[in-house]
Amino acid sequence: MADRPLSPHLQIWKWGPHMLVSILHRATGSGMATVGLGILIWWLAALASGPEAYETFAGVIGSPIGILVLIGLTWAFFNHMSSGLRHFVLDIGAGYEIERNKTGSYVVIAAGVLLTIAFWAVVFLK
Repeated sequence: MADRPLSPHLQIWKWGPHMLVSILHRATGSGMATVGLGILIWWLAALASGPEAYETFAGVIGSPIGILVLIGLTWAFFNHMSSGLRHFVLDIGAGYEIERNKTGSYVVIAAGVLLTIAFWAVVFLK
């Protein structure tokens, strides 16, 4: 049994931006699924329950903490989308060279932040 090859342990691998992007892709997907679904269900229940319930929902979601949660969900969406596009490029066989892979990872991180800022700039400036 000792003759079979073993995968390198995480302590052997050097930390890189591609690892961060991979972890963030999974975390943002899970975050959107749980937090986003919870907010969607709360919103639908508030709509169905009448004006008082909807006012409560609107008050909480319009508070600074509610807006911060929405900004976080927006960042999660744009980061997950950018990472998904990066994975699409990798799936077609491009971008596996280490420098291109690192550059693509940095682009994903920057795109998530910049698209979130642009989205909320439009929301707040209207």
